[in-house]
Amino acid sequence: MSLQPRRYQTVAIVGAGSVGATLAYAALVRGAARRVVLFDINKAKVRAEVADIGHGIEFLNQATIEGSDDIEICRDADVVVFTAGAKQDPGQSRMELAAKTVGLVQKVLPTLVDIAPDAIQMMVTNPVDVVTYAAQKITGLPTNQVFGSGTVLDSSRLRYLIARECGVAVQNVHAYVLGEHGDSEVPIWKLASIGGVPLLEWRTSEGGQMFNDEVRQRIGHDTAHAAYEIIEGKGATNYAVGLAVTRIIEALLRNEHRVLPVSTRIDDDLLGIHDVCLSMPTVVDARGAGRRLGIPMSPSSWSASTAAP
Repeated sequence: MSLQPRRYQTVAIVGAGSVGATLAYAALVRGAARRVVLFDINKAKVRAEVADIGHGIEFLNQATIEGSDDIEICRDADVVVFTAGAKQDPGQSRMELAAKTVGLVQKVLPTLVDIAPDAIQMMVTNPVDVVTYAAQKITGLPTNQVFGSGTVLDSSRLRYLIARECGVAVQNVHAYVLGEHGDSEVPIWKLASIGGVPLLEWRTSEGGQMFNDEVRQRIGHDTAHAAYEIIEGKGATNYAVGLAVTRIIEALLRNEHRVLPVSTRIDDDLLGIHDVCLSMPTVVDARGAGRRLGIPMSPSSWSASTAAP
């Protein structure tokens, strides 16, 4: 009797640019996926990225990476991550990329759904909320099966800046950025905490409020504009987004029921929001983006002022 080789879960990454290649590397290094495949129409680029990562496979746990300019390499993937799209130039907003990127999604995504019908389709390319909305309309798949990376990265940026401000480990900071992954994103200050202590109750050594209006305004601005500064300096963001998306992949493939602020289509009478994709705390597991958590929402939740509305 011949033994069939075990099928490892496959993550297919569409686009071998700076984000796609870094994501492939991060997913393998963290052990989030045992098999990663890269698809890009630029044959030389995808082959070079796969070779560069593959040459270091010896130093990882058992893993494989493959790449091709043939979309068939994505067949039967468990998770498809769409990173291909127009490049964001210095000073350019994410929304300015919408037309070109949605056109690319419209061209490629139907084939991906055809060859990997059971895959979770995750949109990462910007503007991610618009692209996610378009992807759901194009595919007709259930909303849990098509979602965007949302503000997982933005929330990580916010937590990093909070941790740096008060000198604690970032893992002890719990705070969300919700809404758009873009200029209108909203830090939810009133629900933020550090080690279980509400953020607004943290005090300086002199007894004053550490995260006062001025500090929160500065941190909120730096969070929302972080990508612009990075793109101005080196042309693209790739490391943190690669790690953020890897964290989402882990929640999917390990069925973690992890609460993450991913972007899904919302039709909610209580929130008064309909037929739009944006980020809310959402349970992510093997079925994709599941139940959204109901959180208290009022102007005072995100305002830089602690005064009641």
